[in-house]
Amino acid sequence: MGGGPSTPALAAAVSEAGGLGFLAAGYRTPDAVRSGIAELRELTPRPFGLGIFVPGRASGDSAELERYAALLAGEAEALGVELGEPRYDDDDWEDKLDLASEEHVPVVGFTFGCPDASVVRRLQADGCAIWVTVTTAAEAVAAADGGADALIVQGVEAGGHRGSYDAAAPGDDGLLALLQLVRAVTDRPLVATGGIATGRGVAAVLAAGAAAAQLGTAFMRTPEAGTAEAHREALRGSARTGLTRAFTGRIARGIENRFMREHEEQAPHAYPELNHLTAPMRAAARERGDADALNLWAGQAYPLSEELPAAALVKKLADEARAALRTAAQTHSG
Repeated sequence: MGGGPSTPALAAAVSEAGGLGFLAAGYRTPDAVRSGIAELRELTPRPFGLGIFVPGRASGDSAELERYAALLAGEAEALGVELGEPRYDDDDWEDKLDLASEEHVPVVGFTFGCPDASVVRRLQADGCAIWVTVTTAAEAVAAADGGADALIVQGVEAGGHRGSYDAAAPGDDGLLALLQLVRAVTDRPLVATGGIATGRGVAAVLAAGAAAAQLGTAFMRTPEAGTAEAHREALRGSARTGLTRAFTGRIARGIENRFMREHEEQAPHAYPELNHLTAPMRAAARERGDADALNLWAGQAYPLSEELPAAALVKKLADEARAALRTAAQTHSG
């Protein structure tokens, strides 16, 4: 949900409706995140979460980045922009950790890795519960050993970036299989995510051992989300999704389009350098409404998403999940 769809209004609406809304800190400056937290707290007194990216290593392969930049020169020219600088940064890691501590954020979610145990302990001492995204059983063990309070178990069906610790070797298990594999190695609470778009989906992961379900794509068509119009229009369709690193250098799931098809095999594993390289192109594509040059992140169940206010969607999902669980219990008891 980072990069646009995540907004304080969306997080607040979800929390007000009884869920736990998250605000994405990724790709935002610390000042912008601080302002977003203040706005969110003006909208609701309820708990919320903050999502932070764990920085990885620089790719160190300038030749591959130069090669890919040369291949994309025509794309940038067609959109009337210059390519960005393929630079490494840590997304203001330390400043965002300090911000989470200072703001006593109720839940801090980490993806792309597990922070050091010392970071986990510091945030916990400041009242933050720590949730870490995992895509394999081995990652789950590492996160639990590192002190995580809960694990966000991300199946391969999920939209957007894979939350894997190793960007070049992301976990590829489906959510149901992964929940069972992770439950076998840890007793930490599990939050299931990936391809969940209905109350029945929520009920399914609860029955499979999750303590909660996390939905992203399902909320991207809500009026509170900052989803670009071209992206919203694509979410109304039924084209297949695929995994790609063509836009950012890190594997992510999105609705297949021309850019993915033409450049997936050429793109290096180089995040966040490649993300910075293509950023001006993607911004121009959003402004023009060019869905063929835009990263259309979406989970596999995205055709089931609806255009509903966030609060109404939370209620519908909860009602459907309760009904599905009751029906399953009655069927079993009968």
